[in-house]
Amino acid sequence: MEAFKKELENPENNRKECDVLILGGGPAGLTAAIYTARAKLDTIIVDEGIVGGQVASTYQVANYPGTDGVIKGIDLVNNMKKQAVDFGARIDDMQALVKVELSGDIKKISTGKTDYFARSVIIATGAAPRKLNVDGEDKFTGKGVHYCATCDGAFYYDANVIVVGGGDAAVEEAVFLTRFAKKVTVVHRRDHFTAVKSAQDELFKNPAIEVLFNTEVKAIHGTDFVTGVTLFNNKTNSSYEMPIDGIFIYIGNEPKSQMFKGLLETDERGYIMTDENMQTSVKGVFAAGDLRKKEVRQITTAVGDGTVAAVMAGRYLAANGN
Repeated sequence: MEAFKKELENPENNRKECDVLILGGGPAGLTAAIYTARAKLDTIIVDEGIVGGQVASTYQVANYPGTDGVIKGIDLVNNMKKQAVDFGARIDDMQALVKVELSGDIKKISTGKTDYFARSVIIATGAAPRKLNVDGEDKFTGKGVHYCATCDGAFYYDANVIVVGGGDAAVEEAVFLTRFAKKVTVVHRRDHFTAVKSAQDELFKNPAIEVLFNTEVKAIHGTDFVTGVTLFNNKTNSSYEMPIDGIFIYIGNEPKSQMFKGLLETDERGYIMTDENMQTSVKGVFAAGDLRKKEVRQITTAVGDGTVAAVMAGRYLAANGN
């Protein structure tokens, strides 16, 4: 507490203090806030945009426990947000991080508007799917453009869909989609896949899958939902249109961890390393959700991470005199 008071001896405008500062308002961050606020810990969520994360742009979520299978992504996260606020959590959205100081007992996080002083921090800024950056992609995200077949594949029963990519995720999810879709076309800009051979073997023996090598998606079309794409063959330099019902993009993910580079231990791709208690390499700093190194990234795993991070942050504070 003395260190905390010392930090605030010469307060400036827009300084806020809290027990738990949660960076990111997706399912992991909101769940953490529900737990910490309910435990009567002063909790603030800071998000660079509007809280919700990737789920907010998902048209429907069919595999979240306790729902009837037709809940919209935005409704699900709004329910989480209401719970967190009802328990007393404060939300500061539209606040991009500009400076992070995680050493010491008091962590200082600065945005363009506010300096936050926190006794513990939970990082839940998530990961973003790498995008194609073509016309129509942003417009139809959640309305025919998807980045998770496990989340959204069941909506494409008896449909024609495209999978973009050539790695393990693209190949495995293409096979998964044949449980629902009538036809799956895999589009890859190279002349071979990089996925493991066992996954490729399963794909090539599946009669519902067609593969287009040396092919790129140049544009995505539709009205309210996706109706087709423009494809480009990079060997023949020819373009053509293909009618489709949906497109699933698997060209990699990028953790939103740039602000923590050099401050926390990460893997070679930038994912934050934690133990099973979500503890990072810095005491009092926890990470939860898609930006931490792990194998499975789903809404439910993010929620689980947020729960663990919140409980362990509470224990950390209790052990350190809060």
